[in-house]
Amino acid sequence: MFSPRRLLRPVALGSLLALAPLTPSAAQSAPELLPGFTGAFLSGRSATASSDFAQMAKSYDAALRSDPEHPGFRELAMQGNLLSGNFERAAELAAASVARGAASQTAALILQADEFRRGAYAAASDAVTEGRRTGPLSDAMAVAWAQLGDGRMSDALEAFDTAIEERAELAPFARFHKAMALAYAGDMEQAAEILRGETHGPVNLSRRGILAQMAILSQLGEFDEALDLAASIFGSVPEDDVAQIITELEAGRAVPFTTVQSAQHGMAEAYFTLAGALIGERDDWQPIIYGQLALALNPEHGDAILLTGQLMERAEQFALADQVYAMMPADHPQALSAELGRANALYQSGASEDAIARLQALSEERGDSVLVASALGDMFRREERFTEAVDAYDRAVSLIDEIEERHWVLLYTRAIALERVGDWDRAEPEFRRVLEFVPDEPQVLNYLGYSLIEQRRNLDEALDMIERAVEGEPDSGYITDSLGWAFYRLGRYDEAVPVMERAVELLPRDPILNDHLGDVYYAVGRSREARFQWRRALSFGPHPDLDMDLVRRKLEVGKDAAMEEFGVSQ
Repeated sequence: MFSPRRLLRPVALGSLLALAPLTPSAAQSAPELLPGFTGAFLSGRSATASSDFAQMAKSYDAALRSDPEHPGFRELAMQGNLLSGNFERAAELAAASVARGAASQTAALILQADEFRRGAYAAASDAVTEGRRTGPLSDAMAVAWAQLGDGRMSDALEAFDTAIEERAELAPFARFHKAMALAYAGDMEQAAEILRGETHGPVNLSRRGILAQMAILSQLGEFDEALDLAASIFGSVPEDDVAQIITELEAGRAVPFTTVQSAQHGMAEAYFTLAGALIGERDDWQPIIYGQLALALNPEHGDAILLTGQLMERAEQFALADQVYAMMPADHPQALSAELGRANALYQSGASEDAIARLQALSEERGDSVLVASALGDMFRREERFTEAVDAYDRAVSLIDEIEERHWVLLYTRAIALERVGDWDRAEPEFRRVLEFVPDEPQVLNYLGYSLIEQRRNLDEALDMIERAVEGEPDSGYITDSLGWAFYRLGRYDEAVPVMERAVELLPRDPILNDHLGDVYYAVGRSREARFQWRRALSFGPHPDLDMDLVRRKLEVGKDAAMEEFGVSQ
């Protein structure tokens, strides 16, 4: 029987890769800049620094036309084309690098993927044997899947077993791939036995792997085991693709195994594994490279589409994110997630009204979707359209049959919107309801505690909440500010000073925190320092929650007179 503990925690896969970085660690030196060439080089260098992959490809392709033998321009043009989704051009440049004896790890990976794409399985396997290395995991899986692609199943299984036996860090991944190969070949019984992780050893099971396991179990008629697996992982309100599978299982119908439908798809799974495992810094291109390789081999790989789209958003390449999300087939079970991704990318690009319009249209089309309604609420909230946000959140909550702990974020964001429209009678019980699910969540404790402080209500309880929030996130400037402000509201000015100074140290350019520190300094008689902080607050403003006119007046006539003049209580 399935146990959630079989899901392995994320593994550091640095040891599974070659040591050579996939991104340039320093700008390539340029030859003497020729007329018509300077602009391409300079724009390419700028695009590389800003991760503008499409421009990077365009600029270095142009630079390469002026200097066809420059290895740095070829490498950067190749990476730019791959990252922006032009695999054919990237493969052409990779082949040119190999022909000139200047193949990087990226070039080797692209050629490996291209061989699988063309069905040149023998070439892919021979390249590893002959020393063209891409990394331990990708090389080991390439050999195994290439054998299967050539119809040599026994050799493929032997290659998987070799990877399992010779490298402990590869074994959980290799077992998963072996199970996928067996399922593809029709041996569902042995595949299911491997995936259970009890007889053969632990298996790396991602969300996608769990769905594959459910399909395999259904093929064996093990519907109850598959449903137990779904319930333990996905809960009672699963996403659309999972819900479709559960519906089939509940009806006693076998679900087709579609995770791997060819050796090419098998290799795409290897690249997808690496894409997910290597997510690190925002400017790290490695996960995007592997994501694009997976999509080059399986353009309808829903999980790779969503992951690569998200990585593009993180790199602030919103047009490319939209391009990737648009690859999702309209009838794919994950099509809704891709549409939500497209709306979010549009919003992040600055086209907020267009993004909202897209979500509103999607909400009309998918009126039964909690995800769409809550996403629309989030977008309204970010735009400070709180009344509309409340309406959207109310609709999302109404679609849930039974509120569970996993819905706490939705309840929390609805409570925020309610507080911002002044409906504290609904907001406070909602915050407290959230704390029943997540009693130690710092953000919730801080928001409720700060709100109570501002209303001068339940001050001791509010202080306790904020102190617990600080314990949970001691390096949060906003939460630390709440604690300092609580001390200030309670008249414990001397205690407020070091706490508020710490908050400003954590967020030195925040206008609200600087204004608060000024008030605290004023309360302990440090008027000169108070005026300095108020000036800093003005310099960092405006801010929707900071009355700039009041701060200016504090500088002109002093805090007490300004507060009285503006009718604000101390």
